[in-house]
Amino acid sequence: MFYRQLGKLKSENTAALCLKMPTGLTRMTKVTFMGLGNMGLPMALNLAKAGHHVRGHDIVPEALRRAAAAGLAVADDSEGALADSDTAITMLPAGADVVAAYRGKLLSAARPGTLFIDCSTIDVASANLAHSLAAAAGMRALDAPVSGGVTGATAATLTFMVGGAAEDVERARPLLEAMGRRIVHCGGPGLGQAAKICNNLILGVSMIAVCEAFVLAERLGLTHQALFDVAAVSSGQCWALTTYCPVPGPVPTSPANQDYRPGFAAALMLKDLNLGQEAAATVGADTVLGRTARDLYRAFAEGGGASRDFSAIVEAIRKGSGQ
Repeated sequence: MFYRQLGKLKSENTAALCLKMPTGLTRMTKVTFMGLGNMGLPMALNLAKAGHHVRGHDIVPEALRRAAAAGLAVADDSEGALADSDTAITMLPAGADVVAAYRGKLLSAARPGTLFIDCSTIDVASANLAHSLAAAAGMRALDAPVSGGVTGATAATLTFMVGGAAEDVERARPLLEAMGRRIVHCGGPGLGQAAKICNNLILGVSMIAVCEAFVLAERLGLTHQALFDVAAVSSGQCWALTTYCPVPGPVPTSPANQDYRPGFAAALMLKDLNLGQEAAATVGADTVLGRTARDLYRAFAEGGGASRDFSAIVEAIRKGSGQ
């Protein structure tokens, strides 16, 4: 009798816990991941490692082959990928790609109520349009661009900047936590993209400042290590210096020690700085340093640096200084 009552009590408590458990913790298991490039594939793999049922799709056949070789379940078309998913995540190159995908087969192939999470870095206007298209189709949506690059995507240490309704953020949280270390709800639709654009404006400008400081130090006879040892613990400290130092030596893991093999290519930095200038023009903000950084990265990319890491711009700055 005692054990029957105990079993009944456990059953009732378990049922009560299930009723109280947030929806996101119980339903977010079937995921479609669209866009399996350098960022998307490791993100999708981390979701699978966390126990979610993930099916991937990409319009590039080689990306599909790499994903399948890595052990990810893949689908040849978006309809097959979305067949019974609770959530669709997109990681695409540009705003036009996201809007085209939403207007194409993605929304029409999904079940009503599917949560669409766009992790691409795109313009705010396209992000807002994607939200509107999803809502009109009876879906939920978040814009959730990331910071951390390929290294962060692989290590599941990304930062997500999320725009959308609070309840959708909580529904998505178990997935985002499987791919990243920090999730910041920035506000309503489009504000995740706004945060990403502002953050990368800071990054682009600060990297150029760090590069200029090292080039100046070279001209003055100061070693790279000496400048690093001072600035890393002084008011010049910043991520571009202490994590991503643009000269070989002081930070062994920085791309500067790997012939500037890209963790974040200069072409992508130029894309983000262009997004910043578009956003600034839309709201009438004068971002002088952001504009200057955009122009410098444009010249660097057009001069052959597009596929190199964005920290390699130190070489262009050094060349401009006559070295």
